Amino acid sequence: MTRPSRLVLTGFSGAGKTAVASIVAGTLGWEIADTDDMVQRAAGKSILEIFHEGGEELFRDLEAEAIRTGCSGERVVVSTGGGAVLRAENRSAMADGGFVVCLEARPETILRRLSSGGRALDRPLLATGDPLSRIRALKEARQHLYALCDWTVNTDALTPKQVADEVVRGYDEVAESIPADPDRLAALTDPEAEAPPGTLHIIPDRAASMVRTAGGEYPVFVGWGTLADIGNRIREAGLVRQLYVISDEAVFHHHGDQVEDALRAAELPFDSYTVPPGEASKSLGTASEIYDWLIERRAERGHAIVALGGGMVTDLAGYVAATFARGMPLVHLPTSLLGMVDAAIGGKVAVNHPRAKNMIGAFYQPRFVLADVATLRTLPPREYFSGWAEVIKHAMIADGELLPILEENAGEILKLEPEATADAIRKSVAIKARVVSADDREESGQRTTLNYGHTLAHAIESATGYGRFLHGEAVAIGMMAAARMSERLGLLASADVERQRWLLEAYRLPVEAEGVDRARIDSAMALDKKVSEKSIRWVLLEGLGRPVIRDDVPPEVVDAALREVLV
Repeated sequence: MTRPSRLVLTGFSGAGKTAVASIVAGTLGWEIADTDDMVQRAAGKSILEIFHEGGEELFRDLEAEAIRTGCSGERVVVSTGGGAVLRAENRSAMADGGFVVCLEARPETILRRLSSGGRALDRPLLATGDPLSRIRALKEARQHLYALCDWTVNTDALTPKQVADEVVRGYDEVAESIPADPDRLAALTDPEAEAPPGTLHIIPDRAASMVRTAGGEYPVFVGWGTLADIGNRIREAGLVRQLYVISDEAVFHHHGDQVEDALRAAELPFDSYTVPPGEASKSLGTASEIYDWLIERRAERGHAIVALGGGMVTDLAGYVAATFARGMPLVHLPTSLLGMVDAAIGGKVAVNHPRAKNMIGAFYQPRFVLADVATLRTLPPREYFSGWAEVIKHAMIADGELLPILEENAGEILKLEPEATADAIRKSVAIKARVVSADDREESGQRTTLNYGHTLAHAIESATGYGRFLHGEAVAIGMMAAARMSERLGLLASADVERQRWLLEAYRLPVEAEGVDRARIDSAMALDKKVSEKSIRWVLLEGLGRPVIRDDVPPEVVDAALREVLV
């Protein structure tokens, strides 16, 4: 049995891999391959520049290529980056024919070493106001992967020379037996190990929530006055080549200058395009006009769309981003309450068909969402109140503290007082993020619960030509119909139905509609996306915070509930 002809060092940044690799290579008479150096030489840029210009994904791709190259040689000590273990392909290259050593250190030791001479500033993933907490979280998320290594050396109290001696001792005493372990390679290269166990995920600095789906993981930032920081946020996301701001004329009048000033201050190139306000702009025709504009500007897949506006702009610009050049990076800057708590979160993007709302669309996740609650000051009062229907919906379907917050702070929220309003929006966003993360493509049924009130709402909007009712107003009416069905089926107490009615009316939302053509309502509901095998799937409530999906609601129950709200 022979020892591996390569020695690979891994472990968190600041554990001393570069210095130790040099000493070990000198002791063994081998070459050195430092993958961070290889990445920077190949790109002709620093790691920080790579992150800013192409994001973490580009860096990880370049890192994987460097690891493949470094681990293809013989008699070489390979020093890898702290996150190299995250990809199974990297672990496979490191372990196949190599002796893998993890250099371990406490978070406090790591921060002290990285802070020496300002080195922490060069680490993109540590660019936060609380780097120690970030180190702890990142390290915890990777620890199960570091534990798979062949040999571990704790470096806290050792000099680089002492650490190198321990590495060489492990190689001398243990490496020869490594190839005989039948389970070693399988354990190191198991793709399932890439996802940290449990809830070991990182929430970026100042993010209200994280959305984690198969289509992407991204933060949602909620705050007062945060729009001024959008240039820096976009730079942190690595979207620096070319930006295309898409907005509607009314929103751009209020917020366009602030966004453009922030992008200029961050030295980001951009162009802006506006569409007429209103749901009529959410169409294939408008999308085609934006495609023409992007083609004229030679837009590429690596450029990014920035959606500045309410739910209509979020849906329309998101649909364009999902379909142009087979997908462009997308950033949402919602400026309406509906956009902040619903449309911008979860990756649903769409345009309307004349006979059905949101019938033409896709699931497409943004890179991040930034909601500046201060932008709500420019909304017409009716539109502001309309948005609270979605927040109330979240409170009704999620058992938690949002419902009493909305009840107890209605006065402050309706006056748009910053603290109370931002707090309610953050909690609503957290509910939406949690549901979407659990079922991003409506496959398990959990995300379908977000459609509470929406079956009738979409039908009302369609039957009235998308002009008479705002979306939130239609949702409020739909919620009352769903609550009445739940009550008639013995699922929901009458007191809870009245509690919902009181809350909707307190937030100045309608609970019934007059003069809507019932035949058009029935026709629109038959075309709804939630129809399955010709049966309408209703989202009802078995109690507060306990949504249930039913496709067996008797026609007479539906009819009675609709007669109560369509007067």
